[in-house]
Amino acid sequence: MAEFLPAYERMIRNEGGYKLHKVDGDKGGQTYAGIARNRWPAWHGWRDIDAGQIPETELVREFYRDNFWNTVRGDELFDQGVAESLFDFAVNAGAGVAIKLAQIVAGSTPDGVLGPRTVAALNQLDGATFKPIYALSKLARYRDIVTRDRAQEKFLLGWVNRTLREAA
Repeated sequence: MAEFLPAYERMIRNEGGYKLHKVDGDKGGQTYAGIARNRWPAWHGWRDIDAGQIPETELVREFYRDNFWNTVRGDELFDQGVAESLFDFAVNAGAGVAIKLAQIVAGSTPDGVLGPRTVAALNQLDGATFKPIYALSKLARYRDIVTRDRAQEKFLLGWVNRTLREAA
């Protein structure tokens, strides 16, 4: 079975580590450790940040485990590479999008819900098979985002680099 902590450590590096920032044009607004305030305003870590303190690392880990790892059923996936790639993309693009693309790659019905059939289909794949095909699907999605909204073009190189790191 795949393990959360190695997947988390890889993902948090992709998210830029434990930093507070706001990038012009980023729809997430203020972000800490990849957690976007506009998307997750009830996250308990914002209280610490608003008080001028740094949230505990375990609070960040718990957030990612509860909202992404568990959603993509990482503990049920056999291959660490498949789990890490799916988890990282769920953090970057949203769990529903990440699951739909994974379902397409695995030959499941793309409904955005990772049920037992999709888990079984993903467990038939190894990372060496899944990751490159999944990477191409992610790149096509990023292309479509930039085609629809040219203001997002400034994020494209970062998305491509992240995808290529995850495909390796």
